[in-house]
Amino acid sequence: MITGFILRALEGKIVIAAAILLGIAILVPALNLLTPLDSALHIPTYIMALMGKYLCYALLALALDLVWGYCGILSLGHGAFFALGGYAMGMYLMRQIGSRGVYGNPVLPDFMVFLNWKELPWFWYGFDWFGFAMLMVLFVPGLLAFVFGWFAFRSRVNGVYLSIITQAMTYALMLAFFRNDMGFGGNNGLTDFKDILGFSVQADGTRAVLFAMSAIMLALCLLIASAITRSKFGKVLVGVRDAESRVRFLGFRVENIKLFTFVVSAMMAGIAGALFVPQVGIINPGEFAPANSIEVVVWTAVGGRGTLIGPIIGAILVNAGKSFFTGAFPEFWLYALGGLFIAVTLFLPKGIVGTIQHGFKARKALKAAAEAEKGRGNEQTVVQAAQAAE
Repeated sequence: MITGFILRALEGKIVIAAAILLGIAILVPALNLLTPLDSALHIPTYIMALMGKYLCYALLALALDLVWGYCGILSLGHGAFFALGGYAMGMYLMRQIGSRGVYGNPVLPDFMVFLNWKELPWFWYGFDWFGFAMLMVLFVPGLLAFVFGWFAFRSRVNGVYLSIITQAMTYALMLAFFRNDMGFGGNNGLTDFKDILGFSVQADGTRAVLFAMSAIMLALCLLIASAITRSKFGKVLVGVRDAESRVRFLGFRVENIKLFTFVVSAMMAGIAGALFVPQVGIINPGEFAPANSIEVVVWTAVGGRGTLIGPIIGAILVNAGKSFFTGAFPEFWLYALGGLFIAVTLFLPKGIVGTIQHGFKARKALKAAAEAEKGRGNEQTVVQAAQAAE
């Protein structure tokens, strides 16, 4: 069973994409750490950190593609799972500061001392241990997805209504995390991180490892998503997307299928958020903003939903464009993003990768038809020659 799962993940072009990501995980840190600063091959640390952020966004887009591209669930709340994973990592990083904070309190983070809190809230316990924090990176987004999905899918909420309530969920969480009494830093969020596993988060070596981990986790999640979608379960998943009532009529528990996929996707988004936070140095309630979740949909649509590789490419391309526009023409970025989404919807409904795949399939079909026609022509020639001989 496990062998079959691995073999399914290694089918097609997915293994090539994963190998490229693993190569990037080695090459980019090597060019940053091992080449002289004045070398043409040297990659500056800030560029590597920016690329690491893009990889985290790519993982988030991949997570959305699993539920939208293959299950037909248009979630406008995946930013919430991303942010929750980020907060879990941020809480660990805050506990590592200890007495090096502004107020020198070895237990309470600075914002709690500032608010005159006397003791650490119960939900902060355990976050001084890295293993527990990583468990929460998966558990908290997964639990939220499970509870939300349990009620939504069993109530048979579909289509635009499901999209609206996912967006309402992330908006409600944003408002809650803005409150100081929630214990997550309020409007300022969590920042001023010092160490991760005893290594300075500002050190070039640490940033190189974080970049490499982002690429490795993206490759691993890509293989997992590929194995899921290429399995028998994946075929049922596509059936739910295209004809849910028929799949239900055949006796499948559609609610359970959706719930499992939604939870796995949320966990992937949580991993993306956890890798994102130490690379950017802050996590605040703004990550819950509904606009962020909508941007993820744009990345996925641009790359091509239902392709796995497409959302990765879309996330990297769109965010590279965002970095350029927000630096050169900051007032035009939102217009450019909206125009891009409209253009893709009208002219590239399958996205970049989906359109390329469709083109290759069409070319292959035309070639097969031409060969078949040629074969029929040869047959007719033989028949005519036989008739002439008679």
